[in-house]
Amino acid sequence: MLPRSRTRTAAATAFALALAAVPLTGMAGPPGTAADTGRAPAGPAAHASVSPTPQSVHARRDRVTITRSVTVVAGPRADAAALALVEKSLDAAGADRVVRARQAPADRQLTVYVDGTGAARTLGDLGAQGPVGLPAQGYVLALGDGRIALSGKDATGTYYAAQSLAQLLPHRSRPGARVQGTVLRDWPATPLRGVIEGFYGTPWSHAARLDQLDFAAAHKMNIYVYSPKDDAYLREKWRDPYPPDRLAGIKELVDRARQRHVEFTYALSPGLSVCYSSDADLKALTGKFQTLWDIGVRTFAVPLDDISYTDWNCAADKEKFGTGGGAAGAAQAYLLNRVNRDFIAGHPGARPLQMVPTEYYDVKPSPYKKALASQLDKDVLVEWTGVGVIAPTMSVAQARQAREVFGHPILTWDNYPVNDYVTGRLLLGPFNGRERGLPAQLAGITANPMIQPSASKLALHTVADYAWNDTAYDPRASWGAAIEELAGGDARTARALRAFADASYASSLNPQQAPELAAAIAEFDRDGDARRLDAALRAVQEAPAVLRDRLADRGFIEDSEPWLDATRAWGVAARTALRLVEAARAGDDAAAWRLRQRIPGLVKTARSFVYVDMKGKKVPVVVGDGVLDAFVEDAVAAHDEALGVIGRPKASSDLAAYQDNAVSRMTDGDDTTFYWSAAGPGVNSVIGLDLHAERPLGTVTLAMGKSGSPDDYLHHGVLEYSSDREHWHPLAAFDGKAEVTAEPPAGARARYVRTRTTQAQANWLVVREFAVAGGDRVAVAGGPPAAEGGALPAAADGDPATAYRAARAARNGEALEFTPQAPRAARSVVVLRPQGAPAKAATVQVRSGGAWRTLGALGGAYTRLATGDGPVEGVRLAWRDGAGDGGRAIEVNEVNEVILR
Repeated sequence: MLPRSRTRTAAATAFALALAAVPLTGMAGPPGTAADTGRAPAGPAAHASVSPTPQSVHARRDRVTITRSVTVVAGPRADAAALALVEKSLDAAGADRVVRARQAPADRQLTVYVDGTGAARTLGDLGAQGPVGLPAQGYVLALGDGRIALSGKDATGTYYAAQSLAQLLPHRSRPGARVQGTVLRDWPATPLRGVIEGFYGTPWSHAARLDQLDFAAAHKMNIYVYSPKDDAYLREKWRDPYPPDRLAGIKELVDRARQRHVEFTYALSPGLSVCYSSDADLKALTGKFQTLWDIGVRTFAVPLDDISYTDWNCAADKEKFGTGGGAAGAAQAYLLNRVNRDFIAGHPGARPLQMVPTEYYDVKPSPYKKALASQLDKDVLVEWTGVGVIAPTMSVAQARQAREVFGHPILTWDNYPVNDYVTGRLLLGPFNGRERGLPAQLAGITANPMIQPSASKLALHTVADYAWNDTAYDPRASWGAAIEELAGGDARTARALRAFADASYASSLNPQQAPELAAAIAEFDRDGDARRLDAALRAVQEAPAVLRDRLADRGFIEDSEPWLDATRAWGVAARTALRLVEAARAGDDAAAWRLRQRIPGLVKTARSFVYVDMKGKKVPVVVGDGVLDAFVEDAVAAHDEALGVIGRPKASSDLAAYQDNAVSRMTDGDDTTFYWSAAGPGVNSVIGLDLHAERPLGTVTLAMGKSGSPDDYLHHGVLEYSSDREHWHPLAAFDGKAEVTAEPPAGARARYVRTRTTQAQANWLVVREFAVAGGDRVAVAGGPPAAEGGALPAAADGDPATAYRAARAARNGEALEFTPQAPRAARSVVVLRPQGAPAKAATVQVRSGGAWRTLGALGGAYTRLATGDGPVEGVRLAWRDGAGDGGRAIEVNEVNEVILR
């Protein structure tokens, strides 16, 4: 016997938690094999479950007890990594002594059989069919009758069986735990499943890569492609050898990958400078590969993406291959075939060569694809991103088309959750939009993750679930399981992580942002229950502090720092907006105005947090966009409506925004900011304004395009207006103009204004400003004069967020006078000033019947005075002599005839 005793430590907890819900019913076996029919009838549900969801799982009626001493009986060829994981799992489950032996002991202590005849016999005793007939990496695992047996189709299958056992066993500090009897028969839906570090931006750290290899193994992912775009030794300096320390770092990754049954794929990208016909460049490429072979790499790739294939890097290529896409395909096939035959074929144990074509993003036939299909060696794997660089959906039919048009097995390079094109966002939603049955059409699935490695784990967990068992995959359930796993099973941490991830849920694959918070807001709109919504918003506000305090994965916190800050700040702003709504509903106007004044500063803070990229560029981070910011905007708009003021128009678009260039930027009064669509408009795409109330229309201006992309404007469109959003009236048509100005007909009134495209276009859309002049204007005159950069009309522009600020203190007899276009019937006058504004700084007067009369003195920030009888022809603030002395300048946010009530 070979005894091996160990004492348990508190650190023996590094296992994937049992998370995903697993149906406890048998499923059909893999194609060409019999279903597992040798199992007992289904029993009660197991206490733990396995992720990714097994293809077949069945609960037995008995249980297995973790005894004080456990014997592991291993077959002669049992995988060493699987054995180590089994023993570590038993230790963590409460066993005091784990012994390796050739046979089971005579007593009734727990025995675990790993491969070999003992495992085969025990599986049969427990009603489980062995791994014969399973695909590569398949396995069988059975627990029952005081025994555990696991056996793989191959070494990797045995390792995966050990991973599943680690999830089924509890984490206990002492023996005695009873585990539900279970039989699993499992296999992957596609051979290759994993991650391609292929983004632009800051490459992952060495420690992060090691951590990702451990994560991949725990989720039965078996490929890691090393292809960071900003590693110079992979692209610009591809011919140069690695410095010794860099090569040593890669060797550590290769060794860790092998220990975890993960293929480390080295991807060299020579396309920026390679001469395809050059013997010297072939030698440089294969020589670089040889240095990686020498440290243990066995899988190689040559990505030829994101390069020009119309410009040759050497004259010899033009002479040899000609010009055009077909010539480029032929040149690439020529080089890759030489690599395949001269290097891959000459190195026994090398895996099939992989390549990324220059046309990697569609299934349209082309001379380039035809050349690859006909000339590239048939055993080379071709990587493909789907229909689109970032494919919102991917179907079985598309995969079949890709296989046909490229003429080679397809390995998907799925650009999710990669965020190098939206660096201001974390993409924390699940893998979505991939059809069931797709993995069976593929050589494998690799996901391109975010610049943030630990934050990528939520999405990568769901990728692993789909790639292993697409039939059972449910995006929302998998997403919830990923959250529970990362939270370490702690309920409070999981709630916080869910609230945080919900606020960064949206992507091309998940169009709806913050679906859970949006549902809470919609419910509040229906029933008005502020307590329930406040609880949801409080969860958003408090989530960052909870995660910083409790989340074990500190890499996730480091990755998410500015987004955590922004999430908390948006939670504060939204809860303040909710209190504003409550105060307005309760008729507490002074409290509502006090809250209203806080919101611009809170929003400014929420928008102030930035991600700093590897070049030092500061990118504003985005969370909950279209939900949190929209709720705040709607609350402010409702308050403005209650006051009777116009407020800033609300912008909208049916085109998604590119990065953080939100629709609100086209109504912010700043021509240097802009809304920028993430796609070209189609026919009848709409950019709209809601003026909040029907009012007279003045000049409509639409300023489009910007420096650097002057053609990003609506090339063919029409301006329209409406009072009810159903009946639209034409205002002006335009063609080929980036700056559009239109005058409405005399007397035109509307609440809504929009521009609508009349022809589709490829160019995206930039709108710097979309504005409507007009309204029931109020003339402002008098004094004191406005401070530099300000103006008197700011006190009557319909927007309480702007203010008139005096340049000096008031002098005897000075007054600020407001004259509407026409007299208005009103019950009261409201004067809005900043918080802390002194009382009695002026008397409030109204003119009626040509005569002025005093209503009373200004109060503090909020003053409301009854007007009495008769239409109001004007309002005057008659300043007390010296008002504005003592360091508090005169400041008025709004006195506008439309707020006379």
